Amino acid sequence: MTAETIPKPKASESVWSDSDPVVLVLTIGFILLFVGASVVDADYVADLIGHGFSWTAKYLGSFFQLFLLLTFFVAVATGVSGAGRARIGGLDEPEIGRFRWLSMIMCTLLAGGGVFFAAGEPVYHFVVTPPAFDTEAASPAAVAPALAQSFMHWGFLAWAVLGSLTAIVLSRAHYSQGQPLQPRTLLYPVLGERVVSGRLGGVVDAACVIAVVAGTVGPIGFLATQMSFGLHELFGVSDGYGTQLMVLAVLAGVYMTSAMTGLHRGIQLLSRFNVILALVIAGVIFVFGPTLFLTDVYLQSMGEYLGSFFSMATMTAQTAPDWWMKWWTVFFFAWFIGYTPLMAVFVSRISRGRTIRETIMAVAILAPIATTIWFTLLGGSGIYHQLSGTFDLTDALNNFRFDVATLTVAQALPGGTWMAAAILLLTTIFVATTGDSMSYSIAMVGAGHDEPQPWIRVFWGGAMALMAAILLYMGAGQIGVLQQFIVITAIPVSLIILPSLWTGPRAAAALAKEQGLA
Repeated sequence: MTAETIPKPKASESVWSDSDPVVLVLTIGFILLFVGASVVDADYVADLIGHGFSWTAKYLGSFFQLFLLLTFFVAVATGVSGAGRARIGGLDEPEIGRFRWLSMIMCTLLAGGGVFFAAGEPVYHFVVTPPAFDTEAASPAAVAPALAQSFMHWGFLAWAVLGSLTAIVLSRAHYSQGQPLQPRTLLYPVLGERVVSGRLGGVVDAACVIAVVAGTVGPIGFLATQMSFGLHELFGVSDGYGTQLMVLAVLAGVYMTSAMTGLHRGIQLLSRFNVILALVIAGVIFVFGPTLFLTDVYLQSMGEYLGSFFSMATMTAQTAPDWWMKWWTVFFFAWFIGYTPLMAVFVSRISRGRTIRETIMAVAILAPIATTIWFTLLGGSGIYHQLSGTFDLTDALNNFRFDVATLTVAQALPGGTWMAAAILLLTTIFVATTGDSMSYSIAMVGAGHDEPQPWIRVFWGGAMALMAAILLYMGAGQIGVLQQFIVITAIPVSLIILPSLWTGPRAAAALAKEQGLA
């Protein structure tokens, strides 16, 4: 078996000829419109998006929850079926080694947000009992439910929607049928060539790129505020816009350089370094921290997660406070949906030569388990110290000051200041891996092939960093407004990825038949 020949740009082509004009105009237009409107009347923009956010959460939250549930179970069923033996991308052997491949998956799919929330979210659910449980807040009985709720937000459902069925659909259409590696191709099995080649396809791609820009600028901006606060607390550096701008410049330089060097160099290098650093930090926390407490809590919390899985996944605003659903479960699930098409593009690109079963198991099972362990080490340690009275994060978390929570928990870990600095570095590189992989993916979407020109990757990385800098200048609240906007973008994106519930298994079966495995 040989790899399908995918069209590549000619060396003589200009930089901008390697980008879809519809995607370029609509996406840059959105950035300019959002930033411009925020400069003119930030309060009006915040109110408008806030109303859209509330409406989406209220009327479509249940749909998002049901969609993630179906995606997970259909994906796992597809993976364990006979079609799961089929290989992605027309290669007999994987293009990227297993450790590098898993590192890129772990550092991209939920990296920035997962690291940002890992310390604070479990403590929040410990001091404010989630609606699926009736335990007394801040009591020993509240520990397992608190972590279980965090596992629900960052576990099996979140990972499965990001890179399973949609990645299979894209892989078959791109590598076997010669269609472009773009979100529009997700609709090719349903609507045919007219979507792929027409202007509607450009609109589909632009909607998905806008969702990712909104979802990526947020972590970039929040990282700048978190790093500024952390540097001030740890080393006395001034906590202000100047420091935030310096952090953004360094961060952008790292991930733009990484994206420019391509998939097989910078992105892989950053991902491997990050995974190794995370393993070292995890080992230090487990060995020198409250080892027995963390071990017991993980087993109890995983049991609670599995036992209360459906009650948490199907909790709606009818049985839970409206504000809680809006700012937690629905917010996260909509965020993951918004990211899905471009994550699927990335997973499809890095998984050539892997079997469908291997890809689905890695994305939908193994990676979520690794995430729950990480949340237990950081969040569980935070709960341990909150329970023992080392600190009290109740006020900070009630005001959603997760930067304060992360740094406070980090300083209480073995190593104190040095551990806090290491976690800040880890968070920075995790966000950088998200930035470089999304810059690469956006460039692929514009080009429609696997090797977009380097300066296009750099442009998108720089555009997101610049947008974060402008919004931070107006106040960190405007970054939060942009984060709310991704929930609204989940509406069109959910319709784009919805057909994967049936086209995903069909694509897997077709690949198996083409490879003589039916």
